[in-house]
Amino acid sequence: MCGIVGYIGKRDVAPLLLEGLQRLEYRGYDSAGIVVNTPKSPALKVVKAKGRVRELESRVPKRFAGTTGIAHTRWATHGAPSDINSHPHLDADNNVAVVHNGIVDNADELRAKLVADGIVFVSETDTEVITHLIARSQADTLEEKVREAVKMIEGTYGIAVMHADFPDRIVVARNGSPVVLGIGEKEMFVASDVAALVAHTRQIVTLNDGEMATLKADDFRTYTTSGATTTATPETVEWEAASYDMGGHDTYMHKEISEQADAVDRVLRGRIDDRFNTVHLGGLNLDPREARGIRRVKILGCGTSYHAGMIGAGLIESLARIPADAEPASEFRYRNPVVDPDTLYIAVSQSGETYDVLAAVQELKRKGARVLGVVNVVGSAIAREADGGVYVHAGPEVCVVSTKCFTNTVVAFALLAVHLGRIRDLSVTDGKRIIEGLRKLPAQIQEILETEEDIKKLAAEYAEAKSMMFIGRVRGYPVALEASLKLKEISYIHAEAYPASELKHGPLALIEPAMPTVAIVPDDDLLEKNRAALEEIKARSGRILAVAHREQEKADHTILVPKNEDELDPILMGIPLQLLAYHTALALGRDIDKPRNLAKSVTVE
Repeated sequence: MCGIVGYIGKRDVAPLLLEGLQRLEYRGYDSAGIVVNTPKSPALKVVKAKGRVRELESRVPKRFAGTTGIAHTRWATHGAPSDINSHPHLDADNNVAVVHNGIVDNADELRAKLVADGIVFVSETDTEVITHLIARSQADTLEEKVREAVKMIEGTYGIAVMHADFPDRIVVARNGSPVVLGIGEKEMFVASDVAALVAHTRQIVTLNDGEMATLKADDFRTYTTSGATTTATPETVEWEAASYDMGGHDTYMHKEISEQADAVDRVLRGRIDDRFNTVHLGGLNLDPREARGIRRVKILGCGTSYHAGMIGAGLIESLARIPADAEPASEFRYRNPVVDPDTLYIAVSQSGETYDVLAAVQELKRKGARVLGVVNVVGSAIAREADGGVYVHAGPEVCVVSTKCFTNTVVAFALLAVHLGRIRDLSVTDGKRIIEGLRKLPAQIQEILETEEDIKKLAAEYAEAKSMMFIGRVRGYPVALEASLKLKEISYIHAEAYPASELKHGPLALIEPAMPTVAIVPDDDLLEKNRAALEEIKARSGRILAVAHREQEKADHTILVPKNEDELDPILMGIPLQLLAYHTALALGRDIDKPRNLAKSVTVE
């Protein structure tokens, strides 16, 4: 979850690294640090600061020359945010500097051994263990020193290492946390995310788990932790640097909400087959005979991706008539699940690097399961591990909370459901009906976005609430879950989501005028059931904000959403609730792009 950026070449390195950290700050922002040197002046110079990257930038001296450097922006796992706990971590002699993304599971054990040998630790972090292991190595090369250290580590890591005795190189290694090399003209870059690289190069190499690399100004080489040479062919990044800019918006979240009509158009483009009223998904690597053999679908994700998976499971069941369900990947991993050869497993992750999801994929592959990935980042770990999959093509998402990726992921599931359904029992008529509904989505999303000012006024009315309830039935329940999560993430208002049918089984005890309820009320076959739930709330003096296709008499306020096909309505009903969360947080003065305690791309357990 932390951000790593490094450079070796001829340019003044500090401005490059600070710019890279700014682009990566969404991956962690409780502290930051930078270390630099030059071949002619190999002594390591370091500056660290608790707080945002701007705090670090204010501390960097004007004379901080270097042509090689690594930097880090942190999301704390071991040790509270502080100057001392900030990365990079150096050994006692200031010879070795390490930045690290991940968690060393056996850090306590290794620390105890090092302390017994006389090593004095200055931080509370697990990363400092790596620094001392490298510094104590008697190996002749930096590569071998790092290799010896990582062999002793249990857990996850993406690391970059500098050494005063080897000023002509940076050595990096990966196991479970992303490491991406940027290939320039007589200069090399490294980062934990391409966002830090695209301003300088679009030629990248993504390391695999168990792989290392040595970067010099004029070349690079990759190899395994056992020393075997690997072949790395640079790929061209799809997105340009401008894709990571705010584009005139006040926040990335607002920009990304506003991009959803175009993003949905992108995920649909080139995938619809009007001749047979079906969908082409060439990356599935699943032929019709195999598709017909699927007896169950299990979708795995975390947070927003899990909620998208819940909607996806409903789409697959209703359109393809295959039993389907979604489960948090973190729970799936630890309950010793039965892995059925007739089950298709689908891993969902915006970044494609979410550790809990990746670990579940690896366990499923070990047991012989077929796994598809639904991810946004091309070439990500889950995309490479899976047997096939669907890219959601949402474009870069920088805000910590996900909006456009959620929407595009659900649309991708709708495409997958049509594809599987038309192979199985979905009629031509129903295939055409859903495809026509999908084509309407971009214009309908834009129609919703144009009501932003009205939603902003509603947000001001509800911003004083200390707690809120979100309810929905069947298709509406995952929408309620996601809307509840969005409000919690960025406004810090406590929120709970329940199936509307469950209100009378306990949650009604919470209803009072001070606790508003947001109700998802689509105009479908459950309309009267949902209205009955509104009656129950109103009878207990609860305030109601409905999201519906027509005005709801029992609601204090109604946000109207254009009607699509019943199966696709959840895609549209979630969008005004993204805006509601956004404007509620704005009214409360929250740091919307960087909510407290959270970071983008959860690559630790």
